[in-house]
Formats: sequence, structure tokens, C-alpha cells
Amino acid sequence: MTTTKIKTIHPHGKPGQSIAILGGRGMLGSDLSAVLAGAGYTVHAWDLPECDITRPADLEKALDGADIAVNCAAFTNVDGAEDQPERAEAVNANAVGRLAAAARQRHIFVVHISTDFVFNGQGTRPWREDDPPQPLNVYGRTKLAGEQALQHSGCPHLIMRVQWSYGRQGTNFIAKILERARAGAPLKIVADQFGAPTWTRDMSRAIARLLARQCTGLYHFANTGYSSRFDVARFVLDHCKLPNPLTPCRTGEFPARAARPLNSRFELSRIQAVLDYPIRSWQEALAEYLGEQNNVSSALHTTK
Repeated sequence: MTTTKIKTIHPHGKPGQSIAILGGRGMLGSDLSAVLAGAGYTVHAWDLPECDITRPADLEKALDGADIAVNCAAFTNVDGAEDQPERAEAVNANAVGRLAAAARQRHIFVVHISTDFVFNGQGTRPWREDDPPQPLNVYGRTKLAGEQALQHSGCPHLIMRVQWSYGRQGTNFIAKILERARAGAPLKIVADQFGAPTWTRDMSRAIARLLARQCTGLYHFANTGYSSRFDVARFVLDHCKLPNPLTPCRTGEFPARAARPLNSRFELSRIQAVLDYPIRSWQEALAEYLGEQNNVSSALHTTK
């Protein structure tokens, strides 16, 4: 692992570096904005419609005055990418290349968020950062192309691959389970896809720590432990005391436009070595998240 010096960070709420978060109102971007602001950065969140990273003028505006750019923006509709490959490439690959070139000219450090979908999902061994990528679908191929564009740009950078993300904003696996369960629907969930549901708040804390440690290069991040999506759904239902019938099935029973990796397990030793705290298990993080969501739901119900 290599490191690079970037401008001094001022923690503890003191005036500090300016960070532009692209996709700043999305699932990760919203949590990251709060975490970095709490760490003393001056945070500017940019998102659609005022900032489309495929438009050079919008990108230039977002980078104006920034010391660090964090790219959380992406075309994440996995099946939609099969039908709109040009759009997926424009957002996930070409825009990242332009971001890297512009950041290099301005001496801006770039943090880029990528995905487990760069791998083919075969086997059971956790994926290491130096394992050869072999994406199965358009989404994975375009995200890999974005990584490569940044790596080849000469711009100082950090790439963090994440998986099975969930948070307060946007659509995600946990939100879908809760929505269907609370509507009283029976659930049929795949039991042959393995990984770790990972809270965007925990991702955000890891990004903040990597910045503070002035880390560069490629890292995998997830909450610790591995489970099938079926077992995650069972955990959610049990924790929220939801009695919905839950049936396991195989991925092949749900034909989709895009192939999914069955093995999304990450090897986390590289990132754990630079964090000064143990990464939480997926069960601990998800239990806290579900507790907060239940509290919010209860408060909204009380005020009606």
C-alpha cells in the first residue's frame, strides 16, 4: 500500500479543507456529507438536477475551490444498464475520466466509490484488491472502466469498492424487504448470493479515516461476516418482529436482464490495517440501523 501527502486536514470542527461530494444527496453521499462535516471539513454536496457529472460545465463548477472530490455519483440500475449501456458508460466511466483529468490539473485529491460487481462472483473465497476483475454485466464493466480511467490518469486518488449498500436514502435491498414485509406480502429471497449488507454510515466513517490517514490506492470495504440474502432477510424480519412467510430460492428462478455475482465476499485485511477501530459485523450495524428506522416510523405514526 502506498500513501501520498495531501493538504493538512483540520479535525474537530475547525475550518478545514473543502470537499465536493458528487452524488451528495444519494444514499452514501448524504451520510458522507454529515460524517465529513462533523470531522471538520467544509462540505459541498452536488447532485442532480443542478449537477450532472456527464456535463463538463457542471463538473467544473463542482470542483471550483475544492481540495478533495468524492465521487458517489453512478448509474446504479443494474438491469437498466443493459438497456442503456451508453448512459451507464457516460456516468460510470467517461465522467470519471474527465473528473480525474480536471482534478489532476487542479491538484485535487479524488475519492471514487466502486463495487463488488467488477468481479465474476465465482467460488467462495473472499475477493482481494489484487484479484483480476471480470465483470458479468454492463454495470460492472462500466464501473471497472471508471476505476481504470482514474488509475491511469496520474491523479492522486483513493478507490473504495463497497457492496450490498443500504442507508436512509434511495432504493436498496433492506428497504425493499421492509416495504414488502410491512405491506404483508410473503417474501421469496435468493439463498445463493453471498456477501455482507453494509451501512453507508459505516462506509462514511471508513472514508473519513482513510482521508485522515492520507491513504491512496484501492481498498475493499464491507461490514464483517458473510451471509446469503435469504439469511439477511430472516434477520430483518426477526429483528422487526414481522411474521411474513419467507421462502428461499435460487438466483436462476428470477430471470433478470443482468447477471448477478453469487460470491460478493470481500477480504478486508488491507483496509482493517489502516483503520484504528474494528470494522463492525453486518449484524451489529444492521440492528442499529433497523432500530433507528423503527424509531423514525414510530415518531411519524405518533405525530399523525
